Amino acid sequence: MEMDTTDLIARARAGDHNAFRDLVQGHSHELQVHCYRILGSLQEAEDALQETLVSAWRNLGGFGQQSSLRTWLYKIATNRCLSMLRATSRRPRIAPPLPEATLPEPSGAGDAPPWLEPYPDVLLDHLVDQRPGPEARYETTEAISLAFITALQLLPPRQRAALVLRDVLGYRAAEVAQMLDATQESVQSALKRARATVDNHLADSSSTGSSGTGNRRPARQPDTAAEHRLVARLTDALERADLDALIELLVSDVRLSMPPAMLEYRGIESAQRFFAAATFRPGRSYRVVSTRANGQPALGLYLADPHASVYRAYALLVITTADGQITAITGFNTNVMTRFGLPRTLPETD
Repeated sequence: MEMDTTDLIARARAGDHNAFRDLVQGHSHELQVHCYRILGSLQEAEDALQETLVSAWRNLGGFGQQSSLRTWLYKIATNRCLSMLRATSRRPRIAPPLPEATLPEPSGAGDAPPWLEPYPDVLLDHLVDQRPGPEARYETTEAISLAFITALQLLPPRQRAALVLRDVLGYRAAEVAQMLDATQESVQSALKRARATVDNHLADSSSTGSSGTGNRRPARQPDTAAEHRLVARLTDALERADLDALIELLVSDVRLSMPPAMLEYRGIESAQRFFAAATFRPGRSYRVVSTRANGQPALGLYLADPHASVYRAYALLVITTADGQITAITGFNTNVMTRFGLPRTLPETD
């Protein structure tokens, strides 16, 4: 394998585009996920990946092989992401006003940053094959969860990059320092602050009204039979407009959030008021299509058009569960639904 890689590098340096493609294609997917973790946006992760590959092609002659090709690519991708985060286009976007004028007051501003987007599970198929290094603190399934991605977005950019490189990918502190052109001391300082922020957010996100004492929820096996039953009950409640049945599925301190609106509803009472005022307004009916995002169940929600025999895309709901109940629902607008292969409309009848 090493001989093959060495040969590919030599041919790519000589200008062989096919050799370069073969050289990097095994890394492209995990690099996209890496960029998504740092940027919180699939579209921006795709842009960062393309810029990373262009930079790698142009600078392959300077790759001295003191590190592995994978590490070199991660360094380029990380710094590309940091440059994007510094750009003015990364300023928080102004959220459009919510259409329902009768919505209850939110519980607070919430933590979800306005540029957060979900990541389709279909793109994660090969991620589980990437074993993190021995230094990693987070399991692969946890490190793609919506709660973890949200927590990352709360960090300053360099703390974010240091934590992902060290605690998700498992690079040693010296390697992280080299990749970020920083000292080991500054990396360790950044990691200390970043870990406190992320672990506190995850502990808060995973609380379900019980007095749990763990720093972080344990990684769980996704897509279980119990989870399927819970999603089926939620689907049924939405399609029957049964508010009581929906509320039964929620933990007492459930969170509802809707990026890019930096608002959060927390608790059963707030959730009940929200669903009654918005989702289950008189005259509304829905159809639901199941999918998955960030290793979690997700639902494409379609609203009946009163003027046509179709249901139109309304929102993508990403569901966080624990112990057979729903702990959080994060709603995204219809712009993300095509990423999940979801149509813009559904027929009135099957």
